[in-house]
Amino acid sequence: MRRLYLVAYDITDAARLTRVRDVLKGYSTGGQKSVYECWLTPAEHDDVTAILRRIIDPREDRVHVIVLDGRSRPHTLGIAVPPADPAFFYFG
Repeated sequence: MRRLYLVAYDITDAARLTRVRDVLKGYSTGGQKSVYECWLTPAEHDDVTAILRRIIDPREDRVHVIVLDGRSRPHTLGIAVPPADPAFFYFG
């Protein structure tokens, strides 16, 4: 069963930042700059967190993985556009 996670990061090194962003883009359904929405199975969650642990420097970098209720509706402010799910998801 997939759960919705919000993954936010603050990475101090440009090379690590690129690696973290590339990993999360491979698992995300949406995001903006350093925050990504990811629908993950328990195994994918374990994989993502293990990969991120190997990439980041825990003395300098920060990653937050927050479980969200996938049934909740987002509230947006300003010029933000509410997220829209695509017609289908491809996980390859």
